[in-house]
Amino acid sequence: VLSAILIAGAAFSALAQSSVERFSRQLEQIQRQTTLQADPAIPVEQRTLIDYGGYLSANYFLIQDLNNQTHILRQYDLVGYGRINIDGVHEFFGRGTARWQDFAPGDSFDNEGDKFDLFFDRAYYRFDLQRYRAAYEGRATNDSFVVQAGRQLAYWANGLVLGQVLDGVTVDAKWGILSVGLLAGVTPVHNTVDFDSSRPHFDDHTFRGFYGAMVGLQIAPSLRPYAYVLFQQDYNHDQTRETGIISTRFDYNTWYIGAGSTGTLGDQMVYAAEVVYEGGQGLSNSFSTAGGTLAPIDQTQEEVRAWAADLRLDYLLADTGRTRISAELIVASGDPTRGQTSNTFEGNTPGTRDRAFNAFGLVNTGLAFAPPVSNLMALRIGASTFPFIQQPSLQRLQAGVDVYAFAKASPAGPIDEPTERGRFLGWEPDLFINWQISSDVTLALRYGVFFPESGTMANDDARQFFFAGITFAF
Repeated sequence: VLSAILIAGAAFSALAQSSVERFSRQLEQIQRQTTLQADPAIPVEQRTLIDYGGYLSANYFLIQDLNNQTHILRQYDLVGYGRINIDGVHEFFGRGTARWQDFAPGDSFDNEGDKFDLFFDRAYYRFDLQRYRAAYEGRATNDSFVVQAGRQLAYWANGLVLGQVLDGVTVDAKWGILSVGLLAGVTPVHNTVDFDSSRPHFDDHTFRGFYGAMVGLQIAPSLRPYAYVLFQQDYNHDQTRETGIISTRFDYNTWYIGAGSTGTLGDQMVYAAEVVYEGGQGLSNSFSTAGGTLAPIDQTQEEVRAWAADLRLDYLLADTGRTRISAELIVASGDPTRGQTSNTFEGNTPGTRDRAFNAFGLVNTGLAFAPPVSNLMALRIGASTFPFIQQPSLQRLQAGVDVYAFAKASPAGPIDEPTERGRFLGWEPDLFINWQISSDVTLALRYGVFFPESGTMANDDARQFFFAGITFAF
């Protein structure tokens, strides 16, 4: 009986923590789509530019979790930024946020209730050698060398492997058709939600390092190939989870070798392709349920051997509404020996290679379902347009739709919520509206509903996601 209680309790805890991690990804996806960017180009001929401003956004979220419980959140962000730019050579930029999250009673995902937070999501210094030579030495060159140090967004390729805010240094250089990018950084400890939601303090104390290099070639507008290597170092291995008689340690160190290309196909189509192989080592699961009894087992370091790919196509119609038709295919390997595709607790079986792809990127996997890119096949077909381009008051209103179909790459493998053996997971339509009402006011609306596949998903009730946000810039 005690074993059954512990198993049930551990399963319930895993679902709750998975909801927190998924909720974080949903919010991050929305915020990156809707946040006003404060990065205008700075003419070299200007001497010193001091630029500052901010915006206030009021957002409303209605989210149904994987148990079909509805959560309502009202979120208010007051964002301020400042920039000092000297000759286009030296740039100091900072952006800070005061955030108030007001959950309906009992609706917070981590049961901690309403939250107030102050944080900097950007704070960096940038040096541009090309502009230095032009401003101070009078030499014009097409080669470039840019160093940026501080808190910044690191987003590589299509975002399969890396799409994180890091504290670190990046170098971007270009000589003729050759470009090189270097990266060394760590996650902001208290502002990063980890992919492994079974780890203690995964949502408020995550410390991982990233070190890598990317090489690209500008062969032609239709062909811009690249290749990269990225090393991820887990600095959270001193943490332990105690679940009854089960003690779980955490250590997941991986490397990624990726390649791909961006470019055009004809005059109206653009593409972006990325394929990646993941290697490294991670600790195995910490318990066994053989014979219906929960028993601790020794964790072992096992090899990670996984892969993923992403292909995007965008076709631009030559119409006044700037209509765009898009398609995207995401595939990431899974592991049938795992109990949960991304966690260490209930993770990889000792003595087996870990085939589940897990990384630190952020790609679009929908609003309502929003699965992590692990043991996943996702197809997206979408379209967007400015339907009222001839009407002055509505000409900046963009409307669009995305339709997703989801499946498991390994039918016997798990995802981050309970499923049965099977491949097809369900489908989801998402609708969106972006309306720049005036130069200072922007409205964003999002709605998605996921229809699970009966027989594969343990919970086959439809789940919904709704977001409404208005932003006032100043």
